[in-house]
Amino acid sequence: MTQITSVNKLPARQEMYQALLNKDASYEGIFVAAIKTTGIFCRSICTARKPKQENVEYFSTCSEALSFGFRPCKICKPLVPLGETPDWITQLLAEVAQSDNIRFKDYQLRERGVEPARLRRWFKKHHGMTFQAYLRAQRLNQAIGRIKHEESVTQIAFDSGYESLSGFGDAFKKLTGVSPILSKSQTLVTITRVLTPLGPMVAGATDKGVCLLEFFDRRMLETQLKRLTKLLNANFVPGEHLLFSVLNQQLSDYFSGKLKVFNIPLDLPGTEFQKNVWQVLSQIPYGTTRSYQKQAECINNPKAVRAVAKANGDNRISIIIPCHRVIGKNGALTGYGGGLWRKQRLLELEQRT
Repeated sequence: MTQITSVNKLPARQEMYQALLNKDASYEGIFVAAIKTTGIFCRSICTARKPKQENVEYFSTCSEALSFGFRPCKICKPLVPLGETPDWITQLLAEVAQSDNIRFKDYQLRERGVEPARLRRWFKKHHGMTFQAYLRAQRLNQAIGRIKHEESVTQIAFDSGYESLSGFGDAFKKLTGVSPILSKSQTLVTITRVLTPLGPMVAGATDKGVCLLEFFDRRMLETQLKRLTKLLNANFVPGEHLLFSVLNQQLSDYFSGKLKVFNIPLDLPGTEFQKNVWQVLSQIPYGTTRSYQKQAECINNPKAVRAVAKANGDNRISIIIPCHRVIGKNGALTGYGGGLWRKQRLLELEQRT
């Protein structure tokens, strides 16, 4: 039988087959596996029974697999973005967003056709907290905003549904790490999950702008969060922010090839050297690349190649500040926190566009 060839370069077949056996999520976005005996194609994390190696073909995109006559798997649903919020949760979150102090009892969830245990499992898996904890975070998030505007802490506590000031204070401190009064001197970073064709990302925003945009599986993510906490004297609270809808739209336009320059406000705490490097990074034209040596020359410090590379790695706002456009002097892809495969995909997208 003739071997099917993918349009884009893929890892070695043995490597991809091993990833399929291991249900390796790190290969999400790199390939889909098409099973010749069943006529379906799956993502790398599929839990279906694994086929023999000789019965598997590999494609870099779902559209390629479809063009060869394969059907999407009903178990892993490769056409649905990984981590996408299902409709039954989207409707619930829309209701939450429209209320200042919404609460849901289990019977109220069931009235809406939502099983509480299923909802709890989904939130634990995708947000690391239960749905009720998410609602509490939302209420406290709103309370923080009101405290910043000098409203009465006592009134806010009762408006937020707490029966006592001490109960509100305890919940507030557990979430933010400080008392309601001290929170006036702290920066609130609202965080959310953003879906992209290259996998889910975590985004953070302050009153000044977007301060974080990293892929969920980046090894340095926890370190970056700790650095932001220190630099901004900040605490992180999941919730909605006015900038998130703008961010989602601009990322969508970017991945579809419609947007070449982002214009969303950014909040970039760091040293003067880092800020200088990030500013020069932002000036690399769409669809082009530049070496670390050239970057050092652009900041009038040609001997600071290593320091420039480190500042690139400290960039907390992927894609928008395009550190993926910096490559080795010999043209090789090097050093990208989101993974070299994502760096290659981003460059391919820009050069193709």
